[in-house]
Amino acid sequence: MKLQILGTGCPKCKKLAENTEAAAKALGIEYTLEKVTDLSAIMQFGVMMTPALAVDGQVKVVGKVPDPEAIKTFLR
Repeated sequence: MKLQILGTGCPKCKKLAENTEAAAKALGIEYTLEKVTDLSAIMQFGVMMTPALAVDGQVKVVGKVPDPEAIKTFLR
């Protein structure tokens, strides 16, 4: 599973990365975590507000930082 954090590296982006990793580890899934910080790459996802989370190329969360429990629903 490919997990991508879309954002410029702000505190919210870092928190989303932490929560996403915690959710993936809790579910015991194999994943790679990529941080996409280039604005043009972020815009190619159609994202206008960061942070955002993409799972296997599909944007699941935009502009907020859900807790690990909420993120688990996107990873199942």
